[in-house]
Amino acid sequence: MNASDVWVAKDDGSDIVRAASIVAVGRDYNGNVTVRLAGGEQSAITLVAVAPHEGQHTPEDFHHQLIRVVSQLSDAAGAAVVHPVCEDPEGWHWVTAPL
Repeated sequence: MNASDVWVAKDDGSDIVRAASIVAVGRDYNGNVTVRLAGGEQSAITLVAVAPHEGQHTPEDFHHQLIRVVSQLSDAAGAAVVHPVCEDPEGWHWVTAPL
């Protein structure tokens, strides 16, 4: 499998992007995680939008975790999707599933 077989979904599943199209990943001070996509318009998609009043902030290295997961999946067999999930008591983490 290569990076074109890895997809990344928003926390609500409303958007899914090809991991190979992602050129930047960022996490802001509120815990929101956004990716910037390759292309002329430099589109951005917020994968995790954390409401400040909910207190469910993503880990400080959550954007690094996404890069790690995508890199590991690039060596696996079969297509996969990665998406963020917030569960008690673990909090935010990345989940992978086959397509």
